[in-house]
Amino acid sequence: MLETIVALATPPIRSALAIIRLSGEDCFKICSSFFSKKINVDKSTIIHGYILDNDEKIDEVVLLAYKGPKSFTGEDSVEIISHGSPIIFNQIIEIALKNGARLASGGEFTSRAYMNGKLDLIQAESINDLINAESKEAKKIALMSLDGSTSKLIDPIKNDLGDLLSLIEVNIDYPEYEDIEEVNKEKINETMNKNIKYIKELIKNGDKGKIIRDGINVAIVGKPNVGKSSILNALIDEDKAIVSNIKGTTRDIVEGKFILNGVVINLFDTAGIRESDDFIEEIGINKSIKKLNDADLIIAVFDNSNFDEEDEEILSLIKNKHHIIVKNKADLMNNKDKNELYVSALNKEIDSLKKAIINELNLSKENYSNPSISSVRELGILKNVLEMMEKVKRDNENDVSIDLLSADIKNMYLLILSLIGEDHDFDIAKEIFSRFCVGK
Repeated sequence: MLETIVALATPPIRSALAIIRLSGEDCFKICSSFFSKKINVDKSTIIHGYILDNDEKIDEVVLLAYKGPKSFTGEDSVEIISHGSPIIFNQIIEIALKNGARLASGGEFTSRAYMNGKLDLIQAESINDLINAESKEAKKIALMSLDGSTSKLIDPIKNDLGDLLSLIEVNIDYPEYEDIEEVNKEKINETMNKNIKYIKELIKNGDKGKIIRDGINVAIVGKPNVGKSSILNALIDEDKAIVSNIKGTTRDIVEGKFILNGVVINLFDTAGIRESDDFIEEIGINKSIKKLNDADLIIAVFDNSNFDEEDEEILSLIKNKHHIIVKNKADLMNNKDKNELYVSALNKEIDSLKKAIINELNLSKENYSNPSISSVRELGILKNVLEMMEKVKRDNENDVSIDLLSADIKNMYLLILSLIGEDHDFDIAKEIFSRFCVGK
């Protein structure tokens, strides 16, 4: 029997209302010990009453009682809606602890929902993504994971590998059944080729979904006094970075963010990159180079009227990175090359730069509207499975025996199950008998 757990479900701040959540087999019994009415329900219900500490009234509340398994966690659960004073909600939690509940650990309610089959692992992870979403588009991606749409993307791989693995095991363990399909080289190649193509598409779409979900990190680099700080200020529409004609004004990373086409753009204004004898400025320059190497996209800013060896050095630093080359101070230029990108950060004329960033994002309507396997964990698993499939295909073409291939196929199948958290309950016999009537 799992202990009844309790925790505050709303932020621990003063507000109009607060929600205290409890879940576990003794949930109703524990709540009845400090609620003004007995809680003995056979279906979800709402009860109005008082929280009591012995004979003392603590607060007037509304209590939502959920009868398991029809609850978020799959267990008997209660949500107490109290007034939002920290004194009140902390006191209610203390009373619950005193009457037999245990303080929940981080994520424990969602963990119980997963363990009780109310959510798979992708859905469980999406709850955190939903809470942390910084744009409507990121929220939409998280909701598609929460409703199970993302999890369904792995069903074709899961079914194909499960069928193949079951066939192999039956061929090896039950050779006397002549009417069972034989697994041969062509069958394995067909399954691998089909799923290699499908997984590559999932990874491609997942990388795009990750951009919508997490945003991208953009470093603004260039020599001193080319207008990097002015560009950051113009993009975020805020005077955050100090702008000065004095070289070396920016000595540390200045951060800002804005949303462009539903994607969070995390901006980093860096110290001007140049040769310097100033120890403090040199630290800032080294940070700039590190941020340049870590960024997803570089905005390299140049002053067209003063292009020299230091600019050439910056071009060499960014040549293997996704980058946009920007000529600032367009308001001071008479002759402009139609193939170059010009902005005037001082006058906030930066629409062309925003369009260039959108082009670098390379997102389609489908990326915003379709589910995608986009977390670091999920993409990492898919990439591992892809490598294993390509290895099985090579080994198969090199005539490695089927019983040896089956070990790799089983491992990749377990990896696919781990995407949704089903790997803890894998039983090859159950997979076989779910597909064949072996005992006929």
